[in-house]
Amino acid sequence: MKKRISQLLSLFLLLTTSSLAAQENRYTLKDGDRSGIGKWYMDREIAHVMGYQGMPWLERDERETEENTTTLFENMNISKTDDIADVGAGSGYHVFRMARKATQGTIYAVDIQEEMLTAMRNKKSDGKFANVTLVKGSEKNINLKPNSVDKVLIVDVYHEMSFPYEMMASIKKAMRPNGKLYLIEYRGEDPNVPIKKSHKMTEAQAVKELKSVGLILKENKDNLPWQHCMVFVKA
Repeated sequence: MKKRISQLLSLFLLLTTSSLAAQENRYTLKDGDRSGIGKWYMDREIAHVMGYQGMPWLERDERETEENTTTLFENMNISKTDDIADVGAGSGYHVFRMARKATQGTIYAVDIQEEMLTAMRNKKSDGKFANVTLVKGSEKNINLKPNSVDKVLIVDVYHEMSFPYEMMASIKKAMRPNGKLYLIEYRGEDPNVPIKKSHKMTEAQAVKELKSVGLILKENKDNLPWQHCMVFVKA
């Protein structure tokens, strides 16, 4: 009996060690672009996170012209009953616009920065957005229940995730079977898009990375001024 327990313990330790090694091997550290953090995933350098100090840029008057949020929401085909997660919601630029459309659903505003959550909490203070739920995420988890959302929106945030594999696995888990992920990233294929290289992404790179967690590209709606609107579903 003791021998059997010892064998099972050894097997558990071996599997745990192998799992940790696999996680470590997903990422490499090396020099890169000044706007990157020196951490690489699938040959892509992860970019620095835009801090809460960038809130004025998120709320800039030119954003509708530059990003055409109206068309983005048309792409998402938001219904009144949709439950939607905005991952990396920032100051809530998209959150409260979606809340006016999904009036019978819930908008989960997920962010890891307390200052961003405070900004959104202040916008909720007048009681007009009872269908908005603020969620403090982490670098590896969006902290939503399994099968809880119909749609996920990630706008110019994925390239900054410190642990993209773990985060996307968490997001996939939260998506319902027919759920859709709308991944919005500045087009890395277009040198005329006036954004730093590490803050842009090609379609091919996004497809490669999300495939690793079991998400496949259904379509790329090519109707935004500077950004991809990539729609991913569960494989």
